[in-house]
Amino acid sequence: MEKPYLFGIHAEPPEALVWVYRALPFVIVLMAYSMLSMTYLAENPGGKLFPSFTMMGMRLWDLAFSFDARTQTYLLWADTYTSLFRFGMGLALGAALGLLIGVNMALFPGMRYMLLPFVTAVSNIPTLALLPLILLAVGIGDMAKVTLIFLGVVFYIARDMYTSVSELPEELLVKARTLGASQLGLVYRVVLPMVMPRLFEAVRLSLGIAWWSLIASEGIAATEGLGYRIFLMRRYLDMAGIIPYVVWITLLAFTINYALVYAQRYLYPWKQE
Repeated sequence: MEKPYLFGIHAEPPEALVWVYRALPFVIVLMAYSMLSMTYLAENPGGKLFPSFTMMGMRLWDLAFSFDARTQTYLLWADTYTSLFRFGMGLALGAALGLLIGVNMALFPGMRYMLLPFVTAVSNIPTLALLPLILLAVGIGDMAKVTLIFLGVVFYIARDMYTSVSELPEELLVKARTLGASQLGLVYRVVLPMVMPRLFEAVRLSLGIAWWSLIASEGIAATEGLGYRIFLMRRYLDMAGIIPYVVWITLLAFTINYALVYAQRYLYPWKQE
């Protein structure tokens, strides 16, 4: 019996069709929006709610390649640099501390009894609810955005790493201790290299939280950044600028996600095998 190309748990499409399947949802969305935009603009020639692709392209060109006299920058690139700096700092700090907390909680009962209930409780707090407290504590500068991203991911990553370390075979840890590994050696020379690939996966899974925290914080208290620009253009119903910014953020998110995938494959090829 020939295997199906699309439907069914045993479907195996040829490589050419795989790329067609991957592109199909994007094509459908673009075609649907194009039809919606043409219908809307035919009824509302001066409307701003559903701009055409031409209108968005012209607006994107202005944002990316027209020098802004007020800020003395090219807005898209300046906003991108600012947001990526905040995003990278918050995510890196959250990943580093989350890794250390999770690994040590899993291996040292004292730290587990002391920290696990706290980490579990705090990880369920919506990070945006902490933004007023953060603004009062550290002001409205970059530190507030970095702190919100950090708090959004650190406890999630800590819980993920705790679970991953807890699932390691106990006999491996016993053998390491039998062969003379110290407690710190067991943690940082045996366990840590084993769970590092999982850290990449945990960071990838927390990217959505980090982006959400960044855009929300920039929209509430900022003077530059991708989120700030979107909220600023919203005041004037500048959808021709908002939609390209949203698409640009999506492309950045996909790029970072796949960069982490390839970094994991390059650094830890044994994990793929």
